[in-house]
Amino acid sequence: MGYKEICHNTNAEYWERLELVMERIGEISEDEAASVEETYRGFFLEMAEFLLVLYQVAEDALSGKLEQLSLPEGKRLNRRLFLDIQEPDYKDSYANPACAVQRMGREFGQMLSALDAKLHTICRHCMQGDIRYLCIYAELFVEIFNCFEDKEELNAREIQNILSSFMHDYTEVFNEENIKSLIDPEYDYCTHLVMDSDLTDLSYLYRYGMVVGSDELESAKFLMSFSGEEIQAMADTFTEGYRIGFGTTGKDITKKSVVEIRYPIGFERMIRVAAGNFEKIGLKSVMKPFSISVNRQYQYDHKEDSALWLDKAFVERSLEVDRSVWEKVKEQAPDYGGPAVIDVFGMEPFSPEQKEERLTYTDRQQELSVHERSEKSRLVNRYIHGEERSFTIIAYPVPAIGEDYPQIFAETVKINTLDYMLYRDMQQKLIDVLDTADVVHITGAGENRTDLYVKIYPLSDPDKETAFENCVADVNIPVGEVFTSPVLQGTKGKLHVTQVYLQDFKYENLELDFEDGRITDYFCTNFAEEEKNRKYIEDNLLFHHKTLPMGEFAIGTNTTAYRMARKYHIADKLPILIAEKTGPHFAVGDTCYTYEEDMMTYNPDGKAIVARENEISKLRKEDISKAYFNCHTDITIPYDELDRITVIRKDGTTEDIIAGGRFVVPGTEPLNEPLGLLDKETI
Repeated sequence: MGYKEICHNTNAEYWERLELVMERIGEISEDEAASVEETYRGFFLEMAEFLLVLYQVAEDALSGKLEQLSLPEGKRLNRRLFLDIQEPDYKDSYANPACAVQRMGREFGQMLSALDAKLHTICRHCMQGDIRYLCIYAELFVEIFNCFEDKEELNAREIQNILSSFMHDYTEVFNEENIKSLIDPEYDYCTHLVMDSDLTDLSYLYRYGMVVGSDELESAKFLMSFSGEEIQAMADTFTEGYRIGFGTTGKDITKKSVVEIRYPIGFERMIRVAAGNFEKIGLKSVMKPFSISVNRQYQYDHKEDSALWLDKAFVERSLEVDRSVWEKVKEQAPDYGGPAVIDVFGMEPFSPEQKEERLTYTDRQQELSVHERSEKSRLVNRYIHGEERSFTIIAYPVPAIGEDYPQIFAETVKINTLDYMLYRDMQQKLIDVLDTADVVHITGAGENRTDLYVKIYPLSDPDKETAFENCVADVNIPVGEVFTSPVLQGTKGKLHVTQVYLQDFKYENLELDFEDGRITDYFCTNFAEEEKNRKYIEDNLLFHHKTLPMGEFAIGTNTTAYRMARKYHIADKLPILIAEKTGPHFAVGDTCYTYEEDMMTYNPDGKAIVARENEISKLRKEDISKAYFNCHTDITIPYDELDRITVIRKDGTTEDIIAGGRFVVPGTEPLNEPLGLLDKETI
């Protein structure tokens, strides 16, 4: 049973309800909106018209008309669906909480802006011919409209109760689809779109029901210029990384039958070939596309809209539903092999505007959010066994990176296919020295104030054990790092970077102070007010935890990628996947071995990697809720901000890994060659 059959079966019970509610919305769009106060009338007229457009989209999808969509028609439809959430129109849109509050007041403006954002989430469902979401959200819209017609009885608490009840009542619908669409290849709308469309006719891009901008269009056009052999080579690098990742970690890929492919819209030529590669090794693809061009300020403004309904009862209901759904699919869930991800870079760096009008969590809601995320993560790992799944991730630039896009793309392809054997051997020489350390001392150069001591896991049998993983190019492409899970007690000092981008958020002069491996203080200079800087870090780096441990210490060795970044002035646009390979980096949050601590892994030289846990993750054996934070954010010090990385042994002797920003361990000299070329190019 494919997605069309799933839609047919689920749509049946909603048709009559949908026809009735859309008739009512048609009345609102014509003259009924006049019955509400003028302050709110514009919002309801605009949303009613939007829902009518979505109704037509759903009808066209079910009739097959959307499959005949031309490129100009697709552009017009995409613009109509997403005009008000994209710049420059977003500034004056009800979807913008600042604008909504200005027009309608804070009491109702925040809630109606959140409703606007929710209505936009159903575009892709309508495009796929799934009317459930259109029906239930249209009914929600009408229920709220009816409240505004009763002017004398109108109150904000009632509107919030309606929103809260709606989210509670339909949790089963939302959560069940989220889980099943992750592991079930029968949710195959995007698979058919990729595998069966004429990819030379770019109108297919508009049938996702997601934002399509110049990056998506130009990426698709650019990949059309590649030969079949070039596309095959890119896909092979991607899928081989996934396959090899199972082998290097001792996991049996033959137990798996499903791979989740996360990819940017516009990369379908590569994805089609990759899906074919996966099929040859027995894996069916579940495809999860994402938009490159979606307005990140809009996403940021609405990321805590659930503050309207997030309470203990909602969290308990959500977790109850998840448990029920996972039980239903428990026979199928272990077939899931893990994600194969294509990341992108080159978009304009993003530093969000901090709007006082946006909804934000209370302290209690932050605690509930952390708890819910933790419990959901535990459920995933209970049914999709962490010790049996793997992943791979690779990154490519998009046209927004500038006029050097073709050259940067070509260099990225080369970086993704560097000789991993050469790096493996050089990285082993670094590990041989690092394994002698009691602590490693890292200091910054110039304006960088880093002065950090990292405690290294002690080895019982150095001939058979290692504290560092020799990471080449399988699950984590491109090649280039050695990493460990630090011992927390004894890890202390200051980590500082003058500028860094973490998960699309820009941080200026980010400082983290550590004591016994845990963050004790934090600071940045993004905003004039210290309070805003601290909240920015709390929301986007600490993820509402009071503190986080240092879960990883690593040394990136991909100086070729570093040279590319400096040569084309794109260091601020590199994804963390590549940026982490261009200097030492430190992850705050969980270790790299989360949920897999008890599975022995080995380096290419046969030594067992013994530094797989820390004092916090050890708590999993007593109380698993205290062991994990469900986040892992890498913070990289670039070579030009680095002075030294020095091994300090128990006997007090020392040995440099890096001095003056250059590798000094014998046998690692080739790592300095790109840095030397860069020096000559910048003279």
